Amino acid sequence: MDTRVAIIGIILEKKDEVDKLNSILHDYSKWIIGRMGMPYPKKSINIINIIVDAPQDEINTLSGKIGKLSGITSKVIYSNV
Repeated sequence: MDTRVAIIGIILEKKDEVDKLNSILHDYSKWIIGRMGMPYPKKSINIINIIVDAPQDEINTLSGKIGKLSGITSKVIYSNV
């Protein structure tokens, strides 16, 4: 199975969605290499980076599920390897 390394950048604007986000991330935990989150109180947002090594379809599905949550924006950056 071919996998790709990618970073999923997430901006969380609604804190009441964090439980749903964490549930989704838990479902994909076998593909997650690391996670870094930082609150940014000045703008009342949280910024999260998820690093994954997964098949392209799994990355797309994960990003799509995250993007469907209200008040959350996500984008994916893929490596070339």
